[in-house]
Amino acid sequence: MDYEDIKLKRAGAVARITIDRPDQLNAMTTRTSDELVDAFTKLGEDPEVRCIVITGEGRGFSAGQDLKEFQSEYEAGRERDIEGHLRATYNRLVLQIVDTPKPVIAEINGVAAGAGLSLALACDLRVASEAARFTLAFVKIGLIPDSGATWHLARTIGYARALELAITGDLIDAERALEIGLVQRVVPADSLRDEVDTLAQELAALPTRAIAETTRLFREAQDGSLAEALDREALAQGELGRTPDHLEGVSAFLEKREPKFLGR
Repeated sequence: MDYEDIKLKRAGAVARITIDRPDQLNAMTTRTSDELVDAFTKLGEDPEVRCIVITGEGRGFSAGQDLKEFQSEYEAGRERDIEGHLRATYNRLVLQIVDTPKPVIAEINGVAAGAGLSLALACDLRVASEAARFTLAFVKIGLIPDSGATWHLARTIGYARALELAITGDLIDAERALEIGLVQRVVPADSLRDEVDTLAQELAALPTRAIAETTRLFREAQDGSLAEALDREALAQGELGRTPDHLEGVSAFLEKREPKFLGR
């Protein structure tokens, strides 16, 4: 696929996806979503890619859905098939990100609003610039949070805070986002790229299959019992115990050297 709305670059084992619609604060259209699904699918299958970063061009991470895509329908008073749109676009995208077997970092350079915030929540780690701002915003146009926000947000910051953000549509800054656990790190705007690149390279050097399994187990444990978690852990350890990365990790430990993981 030739991309028009996103840019894709590789630096060693790290891939960087940039939503490239800066004049619209990287608001997303159907094409944007389709391109992101394609990029995450290909990168997830590429054995040379060990970590993925997603960010936005210019002043914003993503302002969510570009309502101008449907402006003519709204102006004509026609009802939008929002359900069909979600199933064809954001639902596919969020599941693709969550199921990507590599760590995914959201580099939040500016506003993350609506489905843009949902997109960031689907990532494993969120690193924000001091200039970043966050809002669900859906309630401001008479809608509910979508694109996985009702699932991810409460698991990330807790039910009470998630509900408050959802029903007020409040805009919060980066420091507040860090305080409530919406993001894991906040860094100066001029060092955001360098900080994320360093983190991405660190993750890419680790046994990424183990990271993927850890992420999956933490996610599944949110809705299950302790007994179920113990069973899933045992199964995963059995599989990982047979991997080259496990053997390399143990060998490096015993030989007192730095391990060289392959992501296998």
